[in-house]
Amino acid sequence: MSREMKKEPILKVEHLKMYFPLTKGFMKKTGGVVKAVDDISFSVEKGKTLGIVGESGCGKTTTGKCILQINKPTEGKILYEGQDLITMDRSHLKDCRRDIQMIFQDPFGSLDPRQKAFSIIREVLVEEGGYHGADEVKNKVNELLVKVGLSEEMGERYPHEMSGGQRQRLGIARALACDPKIIICDEPVSALDVSIQAQIINLFKELQREMGLTYIFVAHDLAVVRHIADVIAVMYLGRIMEMMEAVELYKNPMHPYSQALLSAIPIVDYYEEQKRERILLKGEVPSPIHAPSGCPFHPRCPYASEKCRTTPPDLKDVGNGHYVACYHVDKN
Repeated sequence: MSREMKKEPILKVEHLKMYFPLTKGFMKKTGGVVKAVDDISFSVEKGKTLGIVGESGCGKTTTGKCILQINKPTEGKILYEGQDLITMDRSHLKDCRRDIQMIFQDPFGSLDPRQKAFSIIREVLVEEGGYHGADEVKNKVNELLVKVGLSEEMGERYPHEMSGGQRQRLGIARALACDPKIIICDEPVSALDVSIQAQIINLFKELQREMGLTYIFVAHDLAVVRHIADVIAVMYLGRIMEMMEAVELYKNPMHPYSQALLSAIPIVDYYEEQKRERILLKGEVPSPIHAPSGCPFHPRCPYASEKCRTTPPDLKDVGNGHYVACYHVDKN
């Protein structure tokens, strides 16, 4: 499909900001803000996957929570099928939130330990999915268990009686119980063994093909995201540094931060790995409480100029849907 014939995005985020006030003293006076998400924009087409990657504290998870309205954004728009979730009334928002579900990093922490797997899924089906008849509910629960690679017998187990991979499959089944259109996956495989990670990624891809799901896949590991994302946004301290189709990122990263992240991914070929030059960034990621002025990456960037230190660069299109927030793209 040509770029001119692109589908209308199912989700569009415009100039999203999420600032958390810093309070101090007995009177809890505001003493500044933490800019967890600082003016980001992106869109996701139906049936596609947007990968959001970056180091811990860059605002990835907060972005997902803003979309779900768990955190009420400071500014911006979140358009779901053309309607702004931020300004939507409560009853309408409740209906839309059935269409947008979240799968969490820690499946054990997000599951009720007092309920069996069957009951966890049944609860969602009855309260959110509109299922009522006992046989209808039972059949649907068993169908979801099998769909995510669990047996019907697993429905009688408590979360603590399951492995990490099985608990994550249960979390996926629970999310599917609402028949969602969009699923926000918050580091869904980072707590799992590598072999299990591959199984869960394959399950996500299979469900997407079968059900036409749209994913926002949050991760810190570019090696994981490359296997599922169609478009990747690289975040750093609340801002998007680079965004492009996944294939383009691995072939032609332009932002120095993206280049450094990619250089850290191990290569299977031993001789190629020995020849490859690693990009070592100086310093540590600054605290979002004391974020640097201008471009947030400038204290660690080898190309930083005075302009970088004072004025944050806009995310600009450098061709073929490749966006970079850097004044010195031509030098990278």
